Amino acid sequence: MYALKENYTIRSVNYLWGGIKKKKHMRPSILLTNDDGVSSVGLWAAYEALTPIADVTVVAPATQQSAVGRSISIFEPLRANKITINGIPAWSVAGKPTDAVIIGLYALKLAPTMIVSGINIGENLSTESIMTSGTVGAALEGSNQGTKGIAFSLQVEDQGDKFDDPRNLGHSFDASKKVVRDVVSRVLKHGFSQHTDVINVNIPSVVKGGYEITCLAPKLFHTGVEKRLDPRGRSYFWINGPLYDDAKEGTDVHAIRKGNVSITPITLDCTSYKAVEDTKKVFKN
Repeated sequence: MYALKENYTIRSVNYLWGGIKKKKHMRPSILLTNDDGVSSVGLWAAYEALTPIADVTVVAPATQQSAVGRSISIFEPLRANKITINGIPAWSVAGKPTDAVIIGLYALKLAPTMIVSGINIGENLSTESIMTSGTVGAALEGSNQGTKGIAFSLQVEDQGDKFDDPRNLGHSFDASKKVVRDVVSRVLKHGFSQHTDVINVNIPSVVKGGYEITCLAPKLFHTGVEKRLDPRGRSYFWINGPLYDDAKEGTDVHAIRKGNVSITPITLDCTSYKAVEDTKKVFKN
């Protein structure tokens, strides 16, 4: 576990980042995106945290796109509009988080040092959550395209906050901004592990401890389905379910429950290497 820094600086040194050599005194560049939409307070909290240490370009979905994972728009055209929010230029993409990343890299021809996704309103914990998270999906897509990234999510005590207007969340981002700046500063200085494609960071609603390097818990929700009837008597369904109270020591869910900032290295390679030999026996010619 690592304590949080109070001062955030990056030394002006030569370093190698994702195959791109940065010269002395050059500021790193960041493509900032999310899945809550370009107007989300979490996105702009991250912008405020990062602008002192990097040149930040916002390219984000025009509307709420939570839980779309790495879905990509391949059957409809995409529109990207340059807008201004609080006097700051940004790109609003009428598509998914992955679309925003692809537009930023290939249409806008940005060449960022890294991609940052978030701050998401609501935690993205466990294997279950990162497989559906648009926040994590955007960072994974960036890494798949050659630019590694970090996904940031903030725990909310009231799960209803995830579905309210992301422009008006009544939650302080002061602690989250410190975490975002410190984590990004450290990774800019030291680089990603060669075995890591994305770093998934989850920040507790109240930070009580420091950083904890974690693995993914198996589940975040007790999955349920609620059946209802519409005014014409036809059935429809809501997928719902409460959060798990806790998980094993060392998992992201357990770290957040303790008040620690969970940092989980993630890889794009979903191959189960431990199962290769057994699978070979099953399909032996």
